[in-house]
Amino acid sequence: MTRRQADHHSARSAATRAQVMSAFERMLDSGEAFSEISVQRILEEAGVSRATFYAHFQSKSDILVRLSDDLRESLLALARQWDPAGGEDGVDRLTRFFEEVIKIHRAHQSVIIAVREAAAYDSAVGDFYTANLESFEETSLRTLLSDQAAGSTPADVDAVSASRIIVWGGAQAIAHHIRVDDGSGDAVFARELARIWWYGAHRRPAGT
Repeated sequence: MTRRQADHHSARSAATRAQVMSAFERMLDSGEAFSEISVQRILEEAGVSRATFYAHFQSKSDILVRLSDDLRESLLALARQWDPAGGEDGVDRLTRFFEEVIKIHRAHQSVIIAVREAAAYDSAVGDFYTANLESFEETSLRTLLSDQAAGSTPADVDAVSASRIIVWGGAQAIAHHIRVDDGSGDAVFARELARIWWYGAHRRPAGT
C-alpha cells in the first residue's frame, strides 16, 4: 500500500469512527439509556454495516469508552493547568476551575450518565471509570504533596486520603448537582466546592 493509499484509508477509518460515535451520542442525548441501545440500532442510526462497525469497535461499550476518553482528556488538561501557587486567591481560581468542569459535564451529560450506569455491570466501562477518577486523584495528590513540600499545606494533612476524598466525593457531588439543578445554581455550587477543596485540604489550619 502506498503512502497516499494508507493516508486515505486512515482518514476514512477516522471518519467512520466519528460517524458511529456521533450517532451513538445522539441516541444518548435523546434520552435513551445505554442498556436499551442495541448494536443494531447504532448501525441503523450511523448508516454503517455490521462488518464495518466491528472493524472499528469491539462493542457498544467500546464506543462509550472512546467518547468518555475525549471528555477525560479535556478535564485532565484543565486539572493540570490549575496551579495552587498562583498569585491570586486559591478559592477564586478553584471556583473558575469547577465552573468550567461543570460546564463540560453539562455539555456531555448523557455520556457521563451512560458511563455511570454501565460501570455498575460492564467491566470494561467500570475499569475505565475507575481509571479515570484515579488519574484525577493522582493529579490532586501531586499538587498536595508539592504544596506540603513548599510549606503551604500543613504536614499533618494526609495527602493520599485527602486526594481520594475530594476527587471521588467531588465527582459524586457534581453528578448529583447536575441531575437536580437547572444550571442556575452552578456558580454557587462551584464556589462552595472550591472552598471545601481549598480550606479542607490545601490550606487547612495546622492541627485541625
